[in-house]
Amino acid sequence: MTIDDILAGLYVFSLAAFLGYQIISKVPQLLHTPLMAFTNAISGISVVASILIAGRKSDTVLIPILGAIAVASATINVVGGFVITDRMLRMFKKKEAAK
Repeated sequence: MTIDDILAGLYVFSLAAFLGYQIISKVPQLLHTPLMAFTNAISGISVVASILIAGRKSDTVLIPILGAIAVASATINVVGGFVITDRMLRMFKKKEAAK
């Protein structure tokens, strides 16, 4: 892995983070719940991919460590997405009348 590969990866990551923030910040509140469901599906794919990377044989110890960090990050993202989606769906439920 050369310095050019690392710089290219950092460039792509920075661009993706910036564009992702810009796109998500423009979404109306009404569309957040369907968007979160779609994001959870993508994060599930990320969990599977990171598990494959973490379990891959490599010459260096860095790849499995980064893979394990990716598994943890993607799992936290999935769980957080489900918690937020559940919270938003509870906001739309009608409250029961006190008896």
